[in-house]
Amino acid sequence: MKRLWRASALLAGAAIALAGCSQTRINDGEEQTTTVNRTEEKVDEEKVRLDALDPSAYGNVEGLNLEAGTYLSIIGKASGGDFWDDVKEGAQKAVSDINDALGYKGEDRVRMVYSGPSESGDVDEQVNILDEELARYPQAVGIAIIDSQSGDVQFDLAAENGISVVTYDSLSNYQNVMAKISTDNTAAAAEAADHLAEILGESGEILIFAHDSRSVTTQQRVDGFTQKLAADHPEITVGTTYYLDELEDLKKTIADEINAGTYAKEGQEAAPIEDEESQLTAEDISDEEAMDYIFEKNPDVTAIYGTSGEAVMDAVENTQRLEKEDVSIVGFDATKEEAQALEEGLVDGLVAQNPYGMGYATVVACSRAILELGNEAEVDSGYTWITADNMEDPEVAAMLY
Repeated sequence: MKRLWRASALLAGAAIALAGCSQTRINDGEEQTTTVNRTEEKVDEEKVRLDALDPSAYGNVEGLNLEAGTYLSIIGKASGGDFWDDVKEGAQKAVSDINDALGYKGEDRVRMVYSGPSESGDVDEQVNILDEELARYPQAVGIAIIDSQSGDVQFDLAAENGISVVTYDSLSNYQNVMAKISTDNTAAAAEAADHLAEILGESGEILIFAHDSRSVTTQQRVDGFTQKLAADHPEITVGTTYYLDELEDLKKTIADEINAGTYAKEGQEAAPIEDEESQLTAEDISDEEAMDYIFEKNPDVTAIYGTSGEAVMDAVENTQRLEKEDVSIVGFDATKEEAQALEEGLVDGLVAQNPYGMGYATVVACSRAILELGNEAEVDSGYTWITADNMEDPEVAAMLY
């Protein structure tokens, strides 16, 4: 379903209480409460996040009568970080709810292990982790696949051994996946395009900072954004799309242009480097020089759209370094670092996803697959648009991670 989930519609569980002067999280493993700055409202954070899931059946564990000792493996794109910690927390809560509902204790408890690459986005390590987990014969695996072209061999092996596979966040087109849990990335990207067009007054040039070139998620966020601009905001143009995982290729391009005399580093004159031993390679180009090149090639840029928290903060760092305070920035995720940048006016708006809900729903989908209850092909985990003006609303603040 392509729709913007608005957290304000989910405030059925809100209570009124006296709040402090700073945002506080209380998390005892069973219940989460968020108290927000300068308000008197207190909301059930877990309820807000689970109510965002569509269909709603993925926000509870009713009827999931798993056998004692069932083992689930949940694999992310990274072992830690704000987003993935929330995924893990949501998955753990779902397992805890299942055990409580079934009265399982000790060795009878349903078990779940969350794992991910030590370095975010490491495809080879994620595939190795998947191999290791399949060797432990879990009843189901939930995975946020980094590279849409990887994992098919492992998924075939899982099918041969009766191991159900569910994908979440970043998906795979593998035909035997039991369910896909994610943000409606196309709709969310289109929403970001509308907001950015309004910020720009319907004219300007935008750079896209994309977190990788390999995942279905990134392509959806890029395509959804650019197609919305083309359809409804024709006076806004898109310049370079910069993929964070193609930095070395970009550096090689820069080195080649410097060697050919068609580009020069700041403070230098462009001239061919005839001596082959003196010619530059990608290793001679720094990350900062690569970013200088992007802005040099797009001198009229007025905004940047980032497809992930990392991409958004990369945009913030470099616009600050280059003193481009007039460049607007919007993008995905709502990490602590991004929320701080939003509050300081360095970012104009963020699409907050629902990683806690993704983790919870992934465990539910894995359990349904094991029990042959059937799954929805796609589960929408929800999102909301966050700005400096609404980030302290309790139901919106509940979506920060």
